[in-house]
Amino acid sequence: MLNEKVALITGSTSGIGLATAHVLAAQGINLVLHGLMSASQGQELADSFKAQYGISVLFDNADLSDVARIEHLIKRAIEQMGSIDILINNAGIQHTESAENFPLDKWNAIIAINLSAAFHAIQYALPNMKSNGWGRIINVASVHGLVGSVNKSAYCAAKHGLVGLTKVLALECAEQGVTVNAICPGWVDTPLINDQISAIAKQQNIAFEQAKYQLVTAKQPLPEMMAPEQIGEFILFLCSESARSITGSALPMDGAWTAQ
Repeated sequence: MLNEKVALITGSTSGIGLATAHVLAAQGINLVLHGLMSASQGQELADSFKAQYGISVLFDNADLSDVARIEHLIKRAIEQMGSIDILINNAGIQHTESAENFPLDKWNAIIAINLSAAFHAIQYALPNMKSNGWGRIINVASVHGLVGSVNKSAYCAAKHGLVGLTKVLALECAEQGVTVNAICPGWVDTPLINDQISAIAKQQNIAFEQAKYQLVTAKQPLPEMMAPEQIGEFILFLCSESARSITGSALPMDGAWTAQ
């Protein structure tokens, strides 16, 4: 059913977004890749997907803090790919600091990229989905869309907002053939996390694996991180016909973090 559908994944040049792109491409889904790399680097990435999976691929490096660039991205994708059937709002940034010392520019950037960009992308893509009578919108939120953590005021505010936005859109689209869901991951195994683990290991003079266990289990009972591909597989399921009644949900993938 998903063969030849078109998926736009923001922030898909690394991490969760890139892993998800590979999972969807393996099912014959055409892709609009997005990320902050040069046009030539993006074209190389797009060409590698074409060669590996035999699908159509478009790359765009739109700055998601610029609403006009988001509009251009969506319109370009629809014009060149024919439609946007699946929209995955994955791009995100982070900064940690106490609320009283949080820099204004960091607050504005996190809200813009993690929340407002998703809203604008949905706003521009939704008419195309409704006209087709089918669509899947998946917002990659976070466990921090469900709970708070110190020094993450902007991130938690944005991710909680993304969960709220998901619920509203699911209600508005319930009779239009469009489902809207949020995924709320806990710890995900990425290079950025490995740097954090290495810092803990060095600071406490302990082994890397011990530092990793300590970091993960401080919040999450399941003592392991998810591979980004696991999130991609869950997104694929939400795109399937089996998930057509799942909408308006904030779905934890958090190793029982929020079960406590």
